[in-house]
Amino acid sequence: MAADAAATVGPVRLLRADGLPADLRLDDDLLVEADSLDVLPRLPGGAFDLVYVDPPFNTGRERRLRSLASVCDEHGDRGGFAGRRYRSRVVSDLSYDDAHEDYLAFLRPRLEQARRLLASHGTLYLHLDYRESHYAKVMLDELFGRDCFLNEIVWAYDYGGKPRSRWPAKHDTILVYVRQAGAHHFDADAVEREPYMAPGLVTAEQAARGKRPTDVWWHTIVPTRGAERTGYPTQKPEGVLRRAVAASSRPGGWCLDFCAGSGTLGAVCRQLGRRFVLVDVNPAAIAIAAERLGAEAPPRPARPARAGT
Repeated sequence: MAADAAATVGPVRLLRADGLPADLRLDDDLLVEADSLDVLPRLPGGAFDLVYVDPPFNTGRERRLRSLASVCDEHGDRGGFAGRRYRSRVVSDLSYDDAHEDYLAFLRPRLEQARRLLASHGTLYLHLDYRESHYAKVMLDELFGRDCFLNEIVWAYDYGGKPRSRWPAKHDTILVYVRQAGAHHFDADAVEREPYMAPGLVTAEQAARGKRPTDVWWHTIVPTRGAERTGYPTQKPEGVLRRAVAASSRPGGWCLDFCAGSGTLGAVCRQLGRRFVLVDVNPAAIAIAAERLGAEAPPRPARPARAGT
């Protein structure tokens, strides 16, 4: 599959808000730095197999990821091996505001556009956490229809701090809706199998083959020193998105993420031979995604020379 995917890799076109055409054609894969509400109406309706959205979780605080490097300094603030002293230096400092006064008012017009953009066989994956998922579920029932609800996926992980005053929150919720009930594309055989939790209860052949994932996905977060780590706050692991893309889109089909962050959907689409449109308003996110995907900005038109100069 990797060889087939590599053969489909094409150019990624980087567009910005000041250079958006009235209608966005789906030719090159696209990375767009602009407000999604300004971009989505320009895309052709019914064109996408899959829309995956990982919006801000409305935590009410700034999300920040600071990367540090240590350099030798006899007056440094940190001790090390054999009594050496080190000083910490900030390498990168990425952040975004994760607070919305009316979160559903932020989501609703974008999800209305998502429904318009999905093909009749298309599927929406809305990735949230416990703060807003129940409100979003009611809203999606209204927008898509309750009969178009497919799954509530629980992504479970076990990493980070664990408070002692309540059960630690170690899962996200992914709400899955289809554009047309009963017409959606779903390829269960395309999804990588996983080990049985109790292999002794199945035959040796079944244990060797593994099982299809259920609606509870046990998957680690992006490892601190993992090869796919970009340094972007709240980056999601490729393995989680790979399941959605493999199951709910066809080879060569178009996928959309309008809260694209570091560009994980684009990276997965390349691996699986899909096409993609990524949108984010945060310049830091676009810079990381552009480097990750090799996006190139079109040349800016030359300014006309003024008379006499």
